[in-house]
Amino acid sequence: MTERKGFDDLAREALITLLENFWILREQDPDAYQTIRDRENMLKDYLLDKLGYHLIVHRYFAKLEKIPAIPEAWMGIETFQSPRDYALLCCALAYLEGITGYEQFLLSDLCSEVQALYPGELGLDWRNYEHRKSLVRVLQLLVGLGVLTVVDGDTSLFNQSEGNEVLYEVSVVARYFMRSYPKDLFHFQTKEEILAAEIFEGEGESTGARRRNRVYRQLLLSPSMHREESEEGDFLYLRNFRTRIADDLEKHTGLQLEVYRNTAMLCASEPRSIQTLFPDQKGISDIILQFAAFTRSQLAEEKWTCDSMGCVNLTLLEFEQAVKFCKETYKEGWSKQYREGLIKEIAKELLEHLVDWKFAKAGEERHIIRILPALGRLAGDYPKDFWDKQYSNSEGPELLEV
Repeated sequence: MTERKGFDDLAREALITLLENFWILREQDPDAYQTIRDRENMLKDYLLDKLGYHLIVHRYFAKLEKIPAIPEAWMGIETFQSPRDYALLCCALAYLEGITGYEQFLLSDLCSEVQALYPGELGLDWRNYEHRKSLVRVLQLLVGLGVLTVVDGDTSLFNQSEGNEVLYEVSVVARYFMRSYPKDLFHFQTKEEILAAEIFEGEGESTGARRRNRVYRQLLLSPSMHREESEEGDFLYLRNFRTRIADDLEKHTGLQLEVYRNTAMLCASEPRSIQTLFPDQKGISDIILQFAAFTRSQLAEEKWTCDSMGCVNLTLLEFEQAVKFCKETYKEGWSKQYREGLIKEIAKELLEHLVDWKFAKAGEERHIIRILPALGRLAGDYPKDFWDKQYSNSEGPELLEV
């Protein structure tokens, strides 16, 4: 294994920045780019050894090509709302392939080309509001990532009418948006085949290196790692080498590894350099913490039970009843949206966020909701002065520690 001396605080921040961002453009963030460039060799060695990832440091950008151990629904583009958005993105990128860096083009020209490239029998109709909204989401993504620059006009106005014109300029980084594959994409039939086509060289051909890569990818790219969803032997590998892995991750990322019987996760002692942490500032995060506290109380009173994997299986009705209890107990601290919202709507949103953070799993019909062990790591309640105001004449409920 390569010796990585001098992996300092700046190198750790650079590693987190690479993991958290699609890429780092020199023009937009010169300091972060220069830090990565200065520590390029040690970052490349570590990422290839532990995760099997290739770090690309170009004169205009730095990019870590992140491939998940297990693809998850939340790993898609957050602003996209339908498969049409992804199809339009591919068509737009195909159009940009024929344009050189810093060349300008009109939105109307892109619309004509994308319409011709779009697959399927139904095709696109720019008179359709939903089709225009899809393209706007794609263009806003490309502008946000620095692939395109708006020279004149307003992309969002295309929502109102297909006649609105915008002038764009293509960045030199446009050609590097898509990652390279070992063979033409037409040779793949499923996403599993694409994931299996990764190139491992030398030590990477061994099962041990592949397993190490999968475990590190799962820990660093997902909120948590569960025994039942991991490759056979991966969780056992994590448990056997937990001390070594914990020391390594804390040294190189500043994150602390927590391993339990059926789940493992990385936790941050402070949110300094990490963009995506739970809990965030969204009101639904408070409800998740309160739901977690309720789940603990139900288990303590043996009203709910865990299965062999440490999961709690609830019917949709039981889940909604739990949400109803949380609302009746905590609603005075909730925002107006949730105080006045219907239980079914709150339960639906809560479940979506629980699934995104890997605190729960649900089938397509959502008849059975599976509460995962990671939720047991959390619990939350309002501070004592809140309850003193709510129950000034009586003793409030027992407080729970976060």
